[in-house]
Amino acid sequence: MTATALGKMMGFVTSAKPDEAKAFYANVLGFRFVADDGFALVFDAHGTTLRIAKAKEHTPMQGTILGWETADIYAAVKELAGRGKKMEQFGFAFMKQDEHGVWDAPGGAKVAWFKDPDGNTLSLTQSPR
Repeated sequence: MTATALGKMMGFVTSAKPDEAKAFYANVLGFRFVADDGFALVFDAHGTTLRIAKAKEHTPMQGTILGWETADIYAAVKELAGRGKKMEQFGFAFMKQDEHGVWDAPGGAKVAWFKDPDGNTLSLTQSPR
């Protein structure tokens, strides 16, 4: 199967708090709300479709479920902070984060994490220059 046959990728997230998720993904992340089809909230995530499936209960997965590559992680962290979103501080000895929640990965990337209203982990990554 070729990439052309696969078509365009879309993302899926699960939420037990659809009203909070709608506000978060629209107002904090800046995605354009497209529809509520009864089963999921549909967003245009800057050219990628994101479906946020409605669930009665939801336990967040371990690890990151969505991430963004950014040219300037500190500018992105600051922008999210201005929208009320604080980066996570995990406190792992092997993974020292700075006061902004940014971790310098061994390969040179910089990574920061934050949560959506359901506790799903999202991340920002700045690749090494």
